[in-house]
Amino acid sequence: MTRVLELDAVSGGYGDTEILHGINLHVDAGEVVVVIGPNGAGKSTAMKAVFGLLNLTAGEVRLDGQNITNTPPSDVVKQGVCYVPQTNNIFANLTVEENLEMGAFVRNDDYRPQLEKIYQMFPPLREKRNQAAGDLSGGQRQMVAMGKALMLEPKILLLDEPTAGLSPKYRGEIFATVRQINAAGVPILMVEQNAKQALGIADRGYVLVDGSNSVQGTGQELLSDPKVGELFLGGGRA
Repeated sequence: MTRVLELDAVSGGYGDTEILHGINLHVDAGEVVVVIGPNGAGKSTAMKAVFGLLNLTAGEVRLDGQNITNTPPSDVVKQGVCYVPQTNNIFANLTVEENLEMGAFVRNDDYRPQLEKIYQMFPPLREKRNQAAGDLSGGQRQMVAMGKALMLEPKILLLDEPTAGLSPKYRGEIFATVRQINAAGVPILMVEQNAKQALGIADRGYVLVDGSNSVQGTGQELLSDPKVGELFLGGGRA
């Protein structure tokens, strides 16, 4: 398989505080890869490392084999990495369509065919395209956030806890949406606290503990691992 993204022995953090200690993970073409672990394990920090949002002191981040370590976020986006943060990921006062158009801000070509693909992928967004995004349900707001990222036709999509704070119904919708995006050919790296459901759709997963790799395997291997089950799957929460 073609390796799209790789973190190779990455260490770093914020200021003098090191949070990641030699993290290794990768995402191949066509994969959904999920990162789970306890609070403070470095899950979201590892994702931010890819997007140039913290200072790396060791190791490399590679995109399609090219070193992008400590590359500014604006340049990472242009290279095909799109990141959907857990919060503040839409423009609440703009309409759904205006949000999606904002996602195409670095494109110099006609983005309308991609906009149509987004509406085909997310029919509720077409129906509510003229409605303020802040008035949507939590699940639909997440669809807007993911659709906005997909407007750039990314090489890889990074999702930071996309189901946080959502009801079971909307969590199910978001996981179905993740599968749909992946089926359209977009590899996905996802940090998620609802570990059971996330691993259920994952090709592979990583467990981080205290900023280091703990366990890794296929989604099914991690679901059936007694150690992982005891620590992280008891209530479906990582």
